[in-house]
Amino acid sequence: MASLIDTVRDFKGFSDIRPKPRLKDESIPRDMGLPLLGYTLDFLKDPLALSEKLYRRNGNIVRTRMVNEVILMYGPEANQFVLQNTDHQFSSEWGWWYHLHRVFPNNVMMMDGDLHWFQRKLMAHAFKKPQLVEYLNRMNPEIRTGLTKFPTGRNVLMFPAIKKLTLDMGAKIFMGTDVGPQADQLNHDFLVTVDAAMAIIRDPVPGTLMARGVKARQRLEDYFYGMIAQKRATQSPDFFSQFCHAEDDNGQRFTDKQIVDHMIFLMMAAHDTTTSTLTTMIYALGKDQKWQDRLREKSMALGNDFLEFDQLAELNEHEWCMNEALRMYPPLTSMPRGVAKDCEFQGHKLYRGELVGISPILTHYLPEYWSNPYQFDPERFGPGRAEQKKNFFQFIPFGGGHHTCLGQHFAGVQVKAMMHQMLRHYRWSVPKDYTIPYQLVPIVKPKDDLPVTFEKIR
Repeated sequence: MASLIDTVRDFKGFSDIRPKPRLKDESIPRDMGLPLLGYTLDFLKDPLALSEKLYRRNGNIVRTRMVNEVILMYGPEANQFVLQNTDHQFSSEWGWWYHLHRVFPNNVMMMDGDLHWFQRKLMAHAFKKPQLVEYLNRMNPEIRTGLTKFPTGRNVLMFPAIKKLTLDMGAKIFMGTDVGPQADQLNHDFLVTVDAAMAIIRDPVPGTLMARGVKARQRLEDYFYGMIAQKRATQSPDFFSQFCHAEDDNGQRFTDKQIVDHMIFLMMAAHDTTTSTLTTMIYALGKDQKWQDRLREKSMALGNDFLEFDQLAELNEHEWCMNEALRMYPPLTSMPRGVAKDCEFQGHKLYRGELVGISPILTHYLPEYWSNPYQFDPERFGPGRAEQKKNFFQFIPFGGGHHTCLGQHFAGVQVKAMMHQMLRHYRWSVPKDYTIPYQLVPIVKPKDDLPVTFEKIR
């Protein structure tokens, strides 16, 4: 067994870890877009519209350009081939390197093989049922306190309010601390760091998005480094403390840098994606008052604000709505990989060193799998229809295979607990003619912070 220290790489100093492909399969259709940029700007503007256009013109595989040349593969069969990765023919590290190595180095999503398995096994302990039960018990009072601070009235901006609350909860659960007055700065730094992952200019040239992202990353590092001495000196049930005291079979511990890298990515993933899901649910239920009333009736029937873990299963219609929001607005609209060894998909050769990408958002809108895919219709996930079961890889908001999101069950608990209390005490709406202006990459969020009419009902 490799040690904790040996299995985490320091990426600093690597200029390019992906080998150059030696061959290209010319049978793959080419649709390259503009010189140099290709379809980069189209992707940043609307990845669903771009994917639909490329899919209509070229079928389920196409070679194109988004700054880098990439082979896009569409549909459940492509998702299964890439995500199951049965022969280790794809590298998550090579796929995500371009986007993440400057702002989220050493994260578990960028790891492959034994390295990924070793880190994932350690982190999985934080998301087992006993821990989820404890997290829910700690969430409930935090949600109640947080909701009392929400403003009421017209044009209440829901995205920043939800984001602050999920960050506060994430800090309590994973860090064992209150964020306090630093919450606004931390939220800002997480937002800028995530946005920098999609910066067109990749070097931190002064004045660019990447430069702002690198500075924000440095502030996050300073914040977490400042807590390590205390965490190493004491033990507590939070994940930060567990990282500081974890030992491998040889008695070796994570270095400070490894801990900081893991904690920054964990905190981003734990609250950014949940914020995205809650925001899309609030928007959808603000448009569809019948569904909002239907869920409210279910929450009222339980009779208590603080959900117990065994009650989560009773909120099945809440889960349908969550899944429908994730179908229509998956937090990650695309997932990149590098080809680690030559392989073949439906008669097309993929060569080592090439980049490939799959598109969860396109798959979630394919009419052959989803009835009226542009309509908000949570009952499609109910037992009477179960549209998501036509193909195991047609609904992939949390990825799939070895890199399935570790926190998906935690996210479900958090979303249900939050929605339950909101529905019991508040009603919200958006104008009938309002359509949310979405930024779909790198993580789905509203460009206008989602203004709603938010009213207390009890």
